[in-house]
Amino acid sequence: MEQSHVSALQLKHSGLERQIAEEQSRPMPDLAIIQALKKRKLRIKEELAHF
Repeated sequence: MEQSHVSALQLKHSGLERQIAEEQSRPMPDLAIIQALKKRKLRIKEELAHF
């Protein structure tokens, strides 16, 4: 159970990285969206650090 939770978090983390990269590559990136995605990514990273 614990390993599957870690795997799910890692998947979410990499998905957020991809979303951030996509948003930053747009001609007029929305900084609010990027900031929100980075906060979500950080929360996941902190949760992964507990395992």
